Amino acid sequence: MASKQQRCNHCGILLFIPLEVQAFKCSMCNGITHVQSPGPVNQAYNSLNHIAGLFRGFVNTITTSSAINSNSGNYGTNHFGYYLQPRPQRPSYPLNPPSPYGSKRAVLCGVCYHGRSYRLKGSINDVKCMKYFLIKEFRFPSDSILMLTDDKEERNPLKIPTKYNIQMALRWLIEGSKSGDSLVFHYSGHGTQEVNMNEIDHSYRYNNAISPVDHELKGKILNDEINATIVRPLPFGAKLHAIIDACHSGNVLDLSFVCKMNREGYYTWEDHTSSINHKDTKGGVAICISACEDGQVSVDTSALSGKEVTGALTYSFIQTVQNEPGLTYGQLLSTMRSTIHGTKTGIVTLNGPIASLLNRLLGLRIKQEAQLSSSELFDMYKKRFVL
Repeated sequence: MASKQQRCNHCGILLFIPLEVQAFKCSMCNGITHVQSPGPVNQAYNSLNHIAGLFRGFVNTITTSSAINSNSGNYGTNHFGYYLQPRPQRPSYPLNPPSPYGSKRAVLCGVCYHGRSYRLKGSINDVKCMKYFLIKEFRFPSDSILMLTDDKEERNPLKIPTKYNIQMALRWLIEGSKSGDSLVFHYSGHGTQEVNMNEIDHSYRYNNAISPVDHELKGKILNDEINATIVRPLPFGAKLHAIIDACHSGNVLDLSFVCKMNREGYYTWEDHTSSINHKDTKGGVAICISACEDGQVSVDTSALSGKEVTGALTYSFIQTVQNEPGLTYGQLLSTMRSTIHGTKTGIVTLNGPIASLLNRLLGLRIKQEAQLSSSELFDMYKKRFVL
């Protein structure tokens, strides 16, 4: 009987099934997979499932190996073939591992771009502070936090914030999420805008993007991809918070609603939904707190902490939440903006004589407006901030 290869949507194993089968039950995890008919949409869907199968190996490589070692006796080649054999220098992984991540997990990316003219000095400090903050203030389990940095002391190649590793980490963050889960994505690094021509009316628009450490070779990660990876799959009852400390990050998650708040704290919601290209969740709530408007830049600074260089957004976010327990989103955004507005000098984002000249100018202030965007409308002064 003629057969074809098909990957299980649940555990990722590659199986051989008859050509005419429209749905099959996986012999390993008992999950039901519906076979999609060929077509551009289904091909993309199948590609995503293929990627999901691949990154399960990535997850277990970057987490502790104790669960892997304890299950090492379950692997063999006689029945399962080469699909379950461990690759050299990469441990095997159980098909149905009990999730050690619980209902709270986070991906923290800090990119400082060593040796580049645009090097940042505070990004690694930012993610280290954020990890401590999540554990101490919101009881995130330490093993549920995946941290990617280009710290010179980092030896694990899968924990370097390359484009591929960030993509895999974001898929890990959303994979298997369910109602009641709290997910956090924190990025501290360079952000930019990419020109994109609208195919409908041939007008030009800008896409926000983040810059992995290898962006010059592999390219940037656009807001469309971030939205497709961690926003659209977000299930009902789950919540996602993104804290993006980067330039041009106003709506880097491409969310439906953007909060516009003035200096007095009054706000309105801008509707960014489009009947042509609507990007909603599956019922979950996604909220992004970003460093500045789409057309603004953000800074590294020592002026906030007094000695350590940090991102202005990251520091003001952590400080505000710690100092005002039980605050609302409106209070959070307003206080963060006041903290950044009141900061003078200490800017270290630029290098060379220009930076020296700017830092000598008395009265120099950081000019960036922290932003908030959301997948749904809510009252900023009634909804309390909780991770």
